[in-house]
Amino acid sequence: MEDQIVYKPPRHLRNAHVQTVLNSQGPRKLRARGILKRLDSDNLILQSEDGTRLLAELDHAVNGRSALVILLHGWEGSSRSSYMLTTAASLLAQGFDVLRVNLRDHGDSHHLNRELFNSTRSPEVASALREFNAAQAYEHVFLAGFSLGGSFALRIAADVGTEIGLDASIAVCPPTDPARAMDALNNGFFAYERYFFKRWHGSLQRKLHCFPEFDYAEELASARSLDDLNRIFIPAHTIYSDVGDYFAAYALVGDRLASMAKPAYLIAAEDDPIIPVDDLKRIDPVENLQIETHRYGGHCGFIENLAGRSWVEGRILRILQGYLKKL
Repeated sequence: MEDQIVYKPPRHLRNAHVQTVLNSQGPRKLRARGILKRLDSDNLILQSEDGTRLLAELDHAVNGRSALVILLHGWEGSSRSSYMLTTAASLLAQGFDVLRVNLRDHGDSHHLNRELFNSTRSPEVASALREFNAAQAYEHVFLAGFSLGGSFALRIAADVGTEIGLDASIAVCPPTDPARAMDALNNGFFAYERYFFKRWHGSLQRKLHCFPEFDYAEELASARSLDDLNRIFIPAHTIYSDVGDYFAAYALVGDRLASMAKPAYLIAAEDDPIIPVDDLKRIDPVENLQIETHRYGGHCGFIENLAGRSWVEGRILRILQGYLKKL
């Protein structure tokens, strides 16, 4: 494996909460808005074998190198989240085409599928990517995800990576043990729990507007926390009757990634206020999985300067370019 490159932010950017907020707000958000205006994206609907439809946006590099990077956003993010757009711009500038995929019920896609999103739905994303890749002629395909999207990326790569034509995968700050991540949200800085509660609550309201037959408006109105939403919606709208079983179903601990057949990279920060970094020790060693941890970075931030530039974008580029040079 290549030598690890260490992220070293300036002193004024070593606060984990500053890093986490600047990941999607402030200067990075302003830059992302400008990028979105300049992009001439192909709006697509990807379809899986079971009929699931996922909204996606494809951008072509001016001087393409017949390589595609598929990006997956985090929980309650979208294909147009700040970090997705700035990362896409960095990749496009280096000749990579970019496919930004919305998970079910993310972005403006609540109307596309009747059943609700849950975090165990990686097979439908894998199937949709398989169908898409089969119709393309790319020589190389890579998959990268942020936070929950990173978890999806690693699970897809381990389960069917070779089958759907992936060359390598990258995950930035994925939840290793979702139960522990939920504990961190509940017991940490209150703003994070409030943020995700508000986003998930709003998403469920949009879903109900599209499919009023679900008729859960009263239960939704009574919910006051993420724990309330978990207790209400997991037994009713997943195959899991217990919240703990649901979290365990998409955990990355133990031998969950043992079947990883192609190179994979997991990038994490020790000061992540949402994902406990100690849980990484509970992932069984996998020959094709390189785990790198950095002292700073917050949750998916790795911000280098007050302009909101993220080191992790360059890290992703170096990984992909290094892989292509070895071929």
